Amino acid sequence: MAVPHPVAGPGPATIATIAGEVGVSITTVSKVLNGRADVAPQTRARIEASLERHRYRRRGRRPTGAGQLELVFHELDSAWAMEIIHGVEPVADGAGVGVVLSQLNGQHRPPQRWLDGVLARRPLGVLFVLCHLTQAQQRQLQRQQIPFVVVDTDSATSASVPTVGSNNWNGGLLATRHLLELGHRRIAVISGPEDVLCSQARVAGFRSAHDEAGIPVDPQLVRYGKFAAHAGNEHAMQLLTLPDRPTAIFAGSDIQAMGVIRAARRIGLRVPEDLSVIGYDNLPMAAWVDPALTTVNQPLRNMAGTATRMLLDLAAGAEVPSTRIDLVTELVVRESTAPPPA
Repeated sequence: MAVPHPVAGPGPATIATIAGEVGVSITTVSKVLNGRADVAPQTRARIEASLERHRYRRRGRRPTGAGQLELVFHELDSAWAMEIIHGVEPVADGAGVGVVLSQLNGQHRPPQRWLDGVLARRPLGVLFVLCHLTQAQQRQLQRQQIPFVVVDTDSATSASVPTVGSNNWNGGLLATRHLLELGHRRIAVISGPEDVLCSQARVAGFRSAHDEAGIPVDPQLVRYGKFAAHAGNEHAMQLLTLPDRPTAIFAGSDIQAMGVIRAARRIGLRVPEDLSVIGYDNLPMAAWVDPALTTVNQPLRNMAGTATRMLLDLAAGAEVPSTRIDLVTELVVRESTAPPPA
């Protein structure tokens, strides 16, 4: 059995430096760098630790998958995700770059086995949607000179991570102001998961609009759940059967808003005559439901296209002028909001 020992020497670390320090062969270090699975977990961890100590980065290589980029979602099951794909594809196609699509089954951090597969494929770059890498995983991609960009709506990603997002606080503020200006005073909000920053930001905007109007927020009218129709439906059924029910509901997504409208109809309420509803995202379907949905426009295609261009620039070795781009959110008023019933 080889005994680990530090290897000192002038200049940056090489694979041989790492192998000597850990006490393994150069081939084993190379396997870890290339995302190979046939390395024992304990040995992999020791090699990774040595690579991080030396801030190792492979020099003078180009990704072998230079004709493609990886597009990875935390979850791929909605019209929301399709809008992102529609934003990525034309930019990538215009650059002659293919797109490999994958998802993490609802996880917001990729498992190591997924990242190992990416390292083995060596794409031009990786575009993460609503998912994040640990710092150790970031360094793994950086060592392979594989750039990455995050499309995220939380507006709070680390400045060291190239990110394109949108102003969620402003979206929540605009939606709630609109309802307050119509005369509503019992307004509920159904946001996304409470541990997701974009959900918190939209609720913060909702609260700020109440504060500037001098109207208190009833805590029982603030709900969190998945950005899904069933979550909107379940929360709306609870809210709309309260003794003092809300006269308006601001939903955290257009898909949630569809569930809200269904709940209202199930208990005999008309939208917008008895209940005003606002969504979020401005998906194409929002203009076609009955009534047409008032919503906050989050420019998903533009966000995705901007992130793709940023990734292609980084892959070409260019410096991007800003690592954080937040696009503007706007209120789109349609038919689902009206003054409260007299």
